[in-house]
Amino acid sequence: MFSAYIDAALLCYPVLAVVTVQHPKMRTNQSNLQYFVLSFLSLIVLRYACSAYFVIPHQIPLTICASKDQPNPIASIYPSNATGTLNGTVAIIPISLELARQIIPPQYGILEHAYRSLLPSFPQGMYPAIVQALHDHEVQAFGYKIEDFSRTGVEFPFIDLLNDNHSSFKWAPSMLMSSGHDIALKGAMDYGTNIFPSVFEPGCDAYKAVPNSKRPGTTYFSARSLEPGAASLTTLFSSTQEEVFPLEFFKNTTNQPTFADGKSCDNMIRLFNTSVTTGSFGIQPVKGTVRVKLPLFTGEREWTNVYGLRLDTAFVENNYLSCESFRGYSGHV
Repeated sequence: MFSAYIDAALLCYPVLAVVTVQHPKMRTNQSNLQYFVLSFLSLIVLRYACSAYFVIPHQIPLTICASKDQPNPIASIYPSNATGTLNGTVAIIPISLELARQIIPPQYGILEHAYRSLLPSFPQGMYPAIVQALHDHEVQAFGYKIEDFSRTGVEFPFIDLLNDNHSSFKWAPSMLMSSGHDIALKGAMDYGTNIFPSVFEPGCDAYKAVPNSKRPGTTYFSARSLEPGAASLTTLFSSTQEEVFPLEFFKNTTNQPTFADGKSCDNMIRLFNTSVTTGSFGIQPVKGTVRVKLPLFTGEREWTNVYGLRLDTAFVENNYLSCESFRGYSGHV
């Protein structure tokens, strides 16, 4: 639009210059002609700059990143709440209680009896850390929608944040998150989470099929921090008929109030009864490998034979709540 105005000025300028210079009062003033010539040349330079700025970028092919995720089914039901869908994989990484105790801050207890009530056969001396590889889709509130983003990290459920030996919380100290998404990055950092702006593969979905795989339903997911070598998380999961951990356990852990520095809690309620979960795709048990590099662990860690679920769920989220308000909350939905 701006370049069009300049084009009009260039067309009219010679006529204006001739009329002005031929005017009786202007004929003896040689500086007026020099002024018009200099101005005309300046307009030509400006027009060239506009062409370079507005035209050249459109000559560069643009890659459109479109998600295959299903639409948010509950936005109209909860218009005043933050809602969206979480598509991806949630899996359990059994680590030793000793390692968990080294990682989790000493002021927070671990409610071993709480997770054993859900997993009676879970190995003694072990703790169920959680890895989530997720794509947030159609996140919105009050009619305002933000761009999709991806995130992943290792989380630690069944934490006794309130020291009441009952209320279950989930500690999420660090996270890899889509770089450039200022709203999501700031939202996580406000909880005290150690955030790593990262590049994800795939960029617009929670996982991608591995072509020509010998195992059915094999998908991969990768996240790497922009800061080289600072953090990474990759998964490779295949469909399985083994349901090692019950669905109730995943419902419990994913719905526990989440915190990082303990100053406030995030209440993300994942719903397992909407169309995105109960539809044709459904919930798929998976088995695979998780490789993690985070400051929580010494060097890069890899776990094999990791079991979890590949699923999509709608969610309702309440942000920056008092953690004390969840006293007595056990994580059940």
